[in-house]
Amino acid sequence: MTFLQNISFEIIGVAVFALSGALMAARKGMDPFGFALLATLTGVGGGTVRDLLIGARPVFWVGDPSDVLVCLIVAELVFALGPRRVAVIEGGRQGRLLLWADALGLALFAISGTAKALNAGVPALSAIALGTITATFGGIIRDIFAGTTPLVLRQEIYVTAAALGAGVMVAGQALGADPFIAAATGFTAAFALRALAILRGWSLPAFPARD
Repeated sequence: MTFLQNISFEIIGVAVFALSGALMAARKGMDPFGFALLATLTGVGGGTVRDLLIGARPVFWVGDPSDVLVCLIVAELVFALGPRRVAVIEGGRQGRLLLWADALGLALFAISGTAKALNAGVPALSAIALGTITATFGGIIRDIFAGTTPLVLRQEIYVTAAALGAGVMVAGQALGADPFIAAATGFTAAFALRALAILRGWSLPAFPARD
């Protein structure tokens, strides 16, 4: 995957995850600072963990603050819409725009995170793990700061979708596919599985609780 294509996946993923953070802030009735904080943590959280693990210096948004700027713009645009417009866009209290924005960000970051890990020269299995971390940790941080149970703890098919996308991308490149085609296929796999989980209520089996 070329540098430009990798950047495109990264910046779109940042914007979409920032949107999910801003929508969560709207649901929680936060002020403009809360919107900015939650959108930024969601937008750059997973990539930050990835860069720290692979030893990238500086972390991507420190060297180029445009990613943080994107998060701030998205956050304040959502805040400026006001509660009525946001509710209409989401479809009311039961709206699922937050879930779909999160699903899109999940698939995008699974690909961009895996690509950056591969470019750093890590082994294939480690690249899949780092792609999964990139895709999921932003949402985890968002939900924790919002006081909501993270999606990964709700029997949701979430981490599995990210891992599938990362794995498909790595497998495609290993088989000699064009890097962009491998990335697009991985994105499709991740988003399709997460979308089916949302639409059909799919979840992983849980161990019976004992309390």
